[in-house]
Amino acid sequence: MAKNSSNKNLKKANTSKSDEFYTQLSDIEKELGNYKVHLKNKIIFCNCDDPEDSNFWNYFALNFEYLGLKKLISTHFEREKPSYKLEIVKDTNKDGKINKLDTIKTPLKQNGDFRSPECVEILKEADIIVTNPPFSLFREYLAQLFEYKKKFIIIGNLNAITYKETFKLIKENKIWLGQSIHSGDREFKVPEYYPLNSASNRIDENGNKYIRVKGVRWFTNLDYKERHDDLILYKTYKGHENEYPKYENYNAINVDVTKDIPLDYKGNIGVPITFLDKYSPDQFELVALGIVGSIDFNCNKKMEILDKDGKPTGKYTFNAKGTLYRLYNPINDKSPAFKDVDTGKLYSSIYARVIIKNKKI
Repeated sequence: MAKNSSNKNLKKANTSKSDEFYTQLSDIEKELGNYKVHLKNKIIFCNCDDPEDSNFWNYFALNFEYLGLKKLISTHFEREKPSYKLEIVKDTNKDGKINKLDTIKTPLKQNGDFRSPECVEILKEADIIVTNPPFSLFREYLAQLFEYKKKFIIIGNLNAITYKETFKLIKENKIWLGQSIHSGDREFKVPEYYPLNSASNRIDENGNKYIRVKGVRWFTNLDYKERHDDLILYKTYKGHENEYPKYENYNAINVDVTKDIPLDYKGNIGVPITFLDKYSPDQFELVALGIVGSIDFNCNKKMEILDKDGKPTGKYTFNAKGTLYRLYNPINDKSPAFKDVDTGKLYSSIYARVIIKNKKI
């Protein structure tokens, strides 16, 4: 899916009735299989779902006994009218098993919004929150989870890492990326009214609509073994200094691909945000996020903004619009992004970088 098309689709979904992106059961199974030890005897709350059409609900309902759950709760959102919740607690039909057949449906007095007082009271009762929250409300949703000190496994967009609030939590080792998704896009089922504007979207034989969204990741604060595995490094900085240009406005070298991180560099290193897919807190320190408001730049040059072809626009900014930048290299860079007003030097802007330092040198 083209990036612009994907972003437009996502924006439309985020402003729709309830951000109805239904996560595939296969994606849920791959991720939640890592947390069985955490789920035993816990109250699970899926608070951003249509429970009767949710694969989160289906997964937990079908595996209630296998996971050893204490209780399963899910609430449904209706914008302008009261909604309902579903619960599974015990073998209500006395058939010797606890599963979907034991579901209890109860009306809510409010609309089922995760921010409603009624849903907040359920949240307080729950141990672990597992759901696909509205991407457009990710900051607010995450803030609520930390306000009530909840464990969680939620799905979101990779760009959420560039939110100052989210990165602060990642840096403090209070949240990290999940185990199962490290690249590519993911397919979500969407409602009938959702427009399909890309060839990457599809309709199945039953008329169900699906879209593909780039940069999807799991976010959690439940630990798992793999996130403590060291990233194997094989390149060296010494003797290859020209491969690692330094930023003009911050004391760090730039690395464009995670696997090219030099194993012998002691200083700060700027890496793509996808580095966090392979980040081990035992191996690396997270220093900063390379965007304005999250990093102290060491210079503040007046720059003319250039268009995509490197031509002047007559528009100006300071510090390259708050991003890291390096001297333009015609061999490696498609076109310059900025021109220093005082010196005439050309610079390339570097998309959001995470600044790291190797703990093990």
